Amino acid sequence: MTVRIGSHTIGGGNPAYVIAEIGLNHNGDVELAKRLIDVAARAGADAVKFQKRTPEISTPEHMRDTPRETPWGTMTYLEYRRRVEFGRDAYVEISDYATMAGLDWFASPWDVPSVAFLEDLNVVAHKVASASVTDLELLAAIRETGKPVILSTGMSTIDEIDRALGALDTGRLVLMHATSTYPMEPEEANIKTIATLRDRYPGIPVGYSGHERGLQISLAAVALGAVAVERHITLDRTMWGSDHAASLEPAGLEHLVRDIRIVETALGDGVKRVFPGELAPKAKLRRVPA
Repeated sequence: MTVRIGSHTIGGGNPAYVIAEIGLNHNGDVELAKRLIDVAARAGADAVKFQKRTPEISTPEHMRDTPRETPWGTMTYLEYRRRVEFGRDAYVEISDYATMAGLDWFASPWDVPSVAFLEDLNVVAHKVASASVTDLELLAAIRETGKPVILSTGMSTIDEIDRALGALDTGRLVLMHATSTYPMEPEEANIKTIATLRDRYPGIPVGYSGHERGLQISLAAVALGAVAVERHITLDRTMWGSDHAASLEPAGLEHLVRDIRIVETALGDGVKRVFPGELAPKAKLRRVPA
């Protein structure tokens, strides 16, 4: 099965759909968001992804008054969430900029009002963050939009994924294997789960959303059949913010997209044959003909 998002078809032997996750790495700055969109476009990514919250709803109760040290001083976690959240005017500017750069753009809504907010901006898809897999009210609101859905599966059991799929339209769904550790160590990657998910949910394309350092695991995921790859991006991994350390800098994203395309070419079709480049060595080196 394939899923159409924007101008791209995901699955069915098509090139892996590369999502550059900006998330909150814009730190509440529209100009920084635009610079990250430029990074994604230059690298050859297919889409950029953000996060949209209604802080008063999506911030867990026990976290709201927790003090947080930020570049803008000490504030509560709820105040921080408000500080980095973009409003409608900012998102209109960002969406126009991404579209002009030739990129699909969408976001992870973390609550029901955020779904309506993003629908008003006519996003091409909705992304369900791993933390929202068990939020059945949110999933129902996303299903009602009729838009394609990308569902990350970090911090989730198979039973939780089963329930989430029961709440969504699986005919327009891409599953993403993920481990929600920031940054993720190789021993927690478990990318053989890509095949596990593909076998359990036949017909649903399966991709990979990674939070590791480096490129190796994402490239191995493509070799294992991931139809989409999502990675956080940043201008500088040392910037302030919780996701920067697990993000790719501009050169890293460029290398990732380049190497994904090389891996896809190298996979071939699995039919054993003698290639044209082998004919001269064969004539020179093979002593006993068949």
